[in-house]
Amino acid sequence: MPAKPSAAQRRHAALRAALDAQLAALGEDAYDGPDRPALVLAACSEAVLRARDAGLTPERFAVRAAVRGTLAELAERAPGHSLEVRVPPFGAVQVIEGPRHTRGTPPGVVETDSLTWLDLALGRTTWEEAVAAHTVSASGSRADLAALLPLWREA
Repeated sequence: MPAKPSAAQRRHAALRAALDAQLAALGEDAYDGPDRPALVLAACSEAVLRARDAGLTPERFAVRAAVRGTLAELAERAPGHSLEVRVPPFGAVQVIEGPRHTRGTPPGVVETDSLTWLDLALGRTTWEEAVAAHTVSASGSRADLAALLPLWREA
């Protein structure tokens, strides 16, 4: 009997499917790059933003996969519970060390829409630009993600 795929394997397979669906919607060939999770996540996020830039409606499945993946990446890089980053309707994570909240609204909250979040995660928009444009709502003493974004910096 074959082994049941792990949760990480299922998430990666869903991300690959979402990436290929977005690429197909763009009229592009399926992804043939390295099958490393961070690279597939970045490629999916880029494909979603290319669809938007082309005047198309990005595939919801791909937007959801990219947002959830980038939020998980942020949470892995900045573990903690003092700031909640919300990207409705796709997800929210608690990040940055500090006081833990257990009920109600946390002391620090960042909220934005999915495409702005992906712009920030990929470095297409800086934190300062998004805050100045009021496309990000940030409250609390730890609600500054400038040092953590973009998630992938050019070498």
